[in-house]
Amino acid sequence: MRNDLVPGEQVIVTTRPQPRKLAGAAAAFILAPAAAAYASAWIIRGEAARFFPALTARWTPWLVAGCVLAAAAVWAGYCLPRLLRWQGTRYTLTNRRLVSRIGILRRQDQQVNLASVRNLTVHESVLQRLLRSGNISLETGYQGVVTFQDVPEVARFRDFILDAIGELPYERDGQPGGADDNPAGALPWDVREGGRDER
Repeated sequence: MRNDLVPGEQVIVTTRPQPRKLAGAAAAFILAPAAAAYASAWIIRGEAARFFPALTARWTPWLVAGCVLAAAAVWAGYCLPRLLRWQGTRYTLTNRRLVSRIGILRRQDQQVNLASVRNLTVHESVLQRLLRSGNISLETGYQGVVTFQDVPEVARFRDFILDAIGELPYERDGQPGGADDNPAGALPWDVREGGRDER
């Protein structure tokens, strides 16, 4: 992200979505091999042949291999894509804009200029409140409403956005100024509290 900054732009905080959506993938990551091991043991003990006489002992290696492949398919088809999607999603707030980047191979970028924000709303479900996360909706004049999902530490992130909006430079007519119009004496964002980088 730092390579994409315009002159005078500074990164305030970078974070990923709250990892609660990985709970299902984590459960599947644990349960799939456990179920495969149980089924393999059941097959090796000959229980499958009792219910299906046609499954003689020569089928045992193939059935066990099928159990292992089924667990691997759950890992590769369910767990891994969700982990990569979470890993490849970043929310970056600078003193000029809020950027969402989703994806590793195929990337989707969305950004909102802070100068265009007319209203900021935080939405939290009960579970999100327990995890201190939430959805931040930014209403702009031309993009409509842009929502960033499952932002961790949503109250702090909202405060960072409001601080950045409050420190935007303004020209005499009240319109946002240029990149070099920072108020004299204002500390750069990267030296405030030693910079912020939430993973």
